[in-house]
Amino acid sequence: MPKLSERERLAELEARQRRAAQEVETARRALRGKYADIVRDLPVEAMSERIFKDLLTEAIRIGGEASFAALQAMPPASERKPTSSKSTAKGVPAASTV
Repeated sequence: MPKLSERERLAELEARQRRAAQEVETARRALRGKYADIVRDLPVEAMSERIFKDLLTEAIRIGGEASFAALQAMPPASERKPTSSKSTAKGVPAASTV
């Protein structure tokens, strides 16, 4: 096999890089498809779309094992005291008494 010129070698490497990137994208989509299939069987309608998305985003951000451990340590919803939704994000009542 004759030795490739620098230009031919570069073209071959770029072609390999494109094929590898396409293979990575195909594998990523397949894995995400498997996860989507899992979600189809879960009662996700019990929470809002925003909460669901934020929950997954944060779980991915901090890492699957850490987020799983934190959630596992929490008591089931039936055992928790209901929280008031009347306060703002800063913990200050919505209406001022001043």
